[in-house]
Amino acid sequence: MARRTQTLVVTSVLALALLVVGLWLPVPFVTLAPGPVTDTLGSVDGTKLITVDGRRTYPTSGRLELTTVEETPKLNLLGALEDWLSSDRAVVPTELIRPRGSTQEQVQQENAQAMLDSQDQATAAALTQLGVAATGHSVAVFTVPAGSPATGRLAPEDVITKVNGIAVSTQEQLRAEIGKVRPGAPATIDYTRDGKPASVSITTRPATGDAARAMIGITTTEKRTYPFTVRIRLSDVGGPSAGLMFALGIVDLLTPGELTGGKNIAGTGTITADGVVGPIGGIQQKVLGARASGSSIFLVPAANCADARAVGGSAPKLVKVDTLAGALKAVDALRTNPAANVPSC
Repeated sequence: MARRTQTLVVTSVLALALLVVGLWLPVPFVTLAPGPVTDTLGSVDGTKLITVDGRRTYPTSGRLELTTVEETPKLNLLGALEDWLSSDRAVVPTELIRPRGSTQEQVQQENAQAMLDSQDQATAAALTQLGVAATGHSVAVFTVPAGSPATGRLAPEDVITKVNGIAVSTQEQLRAEIGKVRPGAPATIDYTRDGKPASVSITTRPATGDAARAMIGITTTEKRTYPFTVRIRLSDVGGPSAGLMFALGIVDLLTPGELTGGKNIAGTGTITADGVVGPIGGIQQKVLGARASGSSIFLVPAANCADARAVGGSAPKLVKVDTLAGALKAVDALRTNPAANVPSC
C-alpha cells in the first residue's frame, strides 16, 4: 500500500473514531418533552389532589388537567441530535433551565418553592373570585434543605414574624427584607414555634442566579387564613405553572353544578392572588401532552398564544385567557355550546 493511501486510511479511521467519541460527549443542552397530566379534580396515589375542610363541596365530573414538561438533562451530542429531530421535543440551552453557577439541588428547591407559591396564590385567587375574604396572613417555613444557612436554626412549620426587626406576614415581604441584607452578612429572624416566640441569627448566602441578593436557604409557604381550609396535595411537580388549573379546580368544588360539563379540559398558567394569569415555559410540549390525554380544550395564557398555535392541528381547541374570571367565563360558555365565541389563540 502506498504511503499516501496509508495516510488517508489512518486519517479516515482517526476521524471516524473521533466522530464516534464526539457523539457520546456531554453537551450543554436539555430536552423538553410532554410530561404527564394530572386531573386537579381527581386523586394521586389514592389521595385527593384538592380537599376542603369546613365548607360544603359539590360533586362534579369531567377533568381539569394541569400539564407538565419532562426535562432530560445531561444530554450527549447524539441524544441532542435525535431529540432535535423529534416533532414533540425541544432542545434548549441548559442555562435557560438552570442558571449559570447554580446547582441542580438549588434549582429543585426553587421549583418546589414556586409550586408552593402557586398553590397559595391559586387558593387566594379562587376564594377572591368566590367573594371569600382572608381573615389573616402569615409566612411559615416549609422545608430547610440540608446544608442551607438555616439548617439547625429554623424548622418546618416555624412562623416567621420579623426580619431584622421588621414585621413580615407574606413571602414577598420576607424576600424583600432578606434582600436588604448584604450576602454573607447575618439576618435576625424572629419566629414562633408551637406558639412560642424565639429569635435566631442566620448568616445569609448569595441567591441562586443572583449573587447580589441574599437568601437564608429555606422554602416557605404563605398561610392565608380563611373561614375554612383548602389543601392541595401534589408532589414531584415543580414550578408555578399549575396555578390556573388549581384555581379552577377549587372554584369547581366550591360551587354547585359541573364547571366542565363532563369535558376533559387542560391548561396551564401562573396566577396571582387577584386572578391574573401569566405565561409559562414549555407551552408546545404541554399542548402536545394535553392532545395525547384526549383534552378537547386547552387554556393558554395570552402571552403564550403564538407558540401554542405553532403546534398545529385542530385539537385541542386553544382558548386564550388572561384572568381567572375570563377562564371561567370561557369554560362556562363552551360547557353549554362547543361552538361558542370565546377568545382563542
